Amino acid sequence: MAPKVLVSDKLSETAVQIFRDRGIDVDFLPDVGKDKEKLAEIIGQYDGLAIRSATKVTEKILENADNLKVVGRAGIGTDNVDKEAASKKGVIVMNTPFGNMITTAEHAIAMMFAVARQIPEASASTQAGKWEKSKFMGVELTGKTLGVIGAGNIGGIVCDRARGLKMKVIAYDPFLSEEKADKMGVEKIEDLDDLLKRADFITLHVPLTDQTRNILGKENLAKTKKGVRIINCARGGLVDEEALAELLKSGHVAGAGFDVFSVEPATENPLFGLPNVVCTPHLGAATTEAQENVALQVAEQMSDYLLTGAVQNALNMPSVTAEEAKVMGPWIHLAGHLGAFIGQMTDEPIKAINILYDGVAAEMNLEALNCATVAGIMKSVNPEVNMVSAPVIAKERGIKISTTNQDKSGAFEGYIKLTIATDTRERSIAGTVFSDGKPRFIQIKGINIDAEIGAHMVYTTNEDVPGIIGTLGQTLGESGVNIANFTLGRKQAGGEAIALLYVDAELPDEVAAKLKATGLFRQVRPLTFDVA
Repeated sequence: MAPKVLVSDKLSETAVQIFRDRGIDVDFLPDVGKDKEKLAEIIGQYDGLAIRSATKVTEKILENADNLKVVGRAGIGTDNVDKEAASKKGVIVMNTPFGNMITTAEHAIAMMFAVARQIPEASASTQAGKWEKSKFMGVELTGKTLGVIGAGNIGGIVCDRARGLKMKVIAYDPFLSEEKADKMGVEKIEDLDDLLKRADFITLHVPLTDQTRNILGKENLAKTKKGVRIINCARGGLVDEEALAELLKSGHVAGAGFDVFSVEPATENPLFGLPNVVCTPHLGAATTEAQENVALQVAEQMSDYLLTGAVQNALNMPSVTAEEAKVMGPWIHLAGHLGAFIGQMTDEPIKAINILYDGVAAEMNLEALNCATVAGIMKSVNPEVNMVSAPVIAKERGIKISTTNQDKSGAFEGYIKLTIATDTRERSIAGTVFSDGKPRFIQIKGINIDAEIGAHMVYTTNEDVPGIIGTLGQTLGESGVNIANFTLGRKQAGGEAIALLYVDAELPDEVAAKLKATGLFRQVRPLTFDVA
């Protein structure tokens, strides 16, 4: 059955056609996103939801989204999606951070020109018939110092354009390396105060986080160079608008250009009505080209995920390319099986999880493998858990997750070993993927084995004594349980031994009880694995 996607905001017909061309059943209902009740009523039918900014994906909407796997936002901002609730529900949230980079960067440059030459006010005055030529004395951008706060994707484009305008560009970004700064032709600034003191223009290009909120607050604004002009086309809340308004009134700040505001829609704001302040209604991405680009991109990303498992630009899950998905598929299944074994075998709260990656496994996308492993563990108590929601649940439970990587260390090209700790014990299991693409268990409790993984399995522990194989075979045979594969292992002769049986059907409780009643087995544990 083909995946089904709802497009609840205005998306281009070309983007909608991408879903159809990829074999996805799509409903294009561009007004339903504004109707919360209607959206909540129908969302349960869909595997994917494609939105812009009008649709609000709230916790209430997600409660009804029993089949939803992915929300795709055509654009960069996802403030209209409850990402925490989506993660708990196991829904991937994607955006399209690269489709509107040039558009937003160009808007910032346009705002710099508008503020430098007071273009909006001069236009209004001229059209009013005033001809106030001497009133609108501007400044050139050439030779001025531009301070860029955040030199990532969009900030980097602004730096490039500003250098083309012969501006001196200085950049403050903790993640910008000296090597990258040299390639960009900008000066890396280690201390924000240094940028504030030197810049003639300041432009912001960082996300809104706890660390960046009010990065230009009252204290930092007071440190700026007299006559500075400030541009914000990134996110509302990065600048203390009231403090900026006071400095504009005093003349310390010569001008400001704002496309984003702390409260939107912005119908009232301290900056409104002040001279040499240019305001636009969040137009950074509002070009025909950008809107088409992000629409096409979100359609491709969602289609890739629903059809191949490739994850791009996800905000609550590691990205996995289509190529990675092909190679990693068997390893992701293995990671889930390892987790499922541990989850079904562990009856007390897990305190810590360590995942060791050896050889080729250590060279893969470990974040995705971690998510699959933790999901396998958590599914034993909550079948609805998936790779998105599992890490959230683990964090809520205070489970410490760690990883270890190592070069090839044994007979296998690579393997994964999972170890968990509770208050009373540790438990471990390891597995690999053979050349046929099939996952195998290769070690349990430090005992080497070679076990094919089936939908229904039985795990037993016992002392290494005669009669174990016969008892297992006879008891299961008499009960009509067929054995597809039988694996044994022991630490040493006469010591602790294990058996792992792949059976054709679920082991009935009475058969497990019959095995325990023989007195030969310390434990008999029926297990199930999702091998579809």
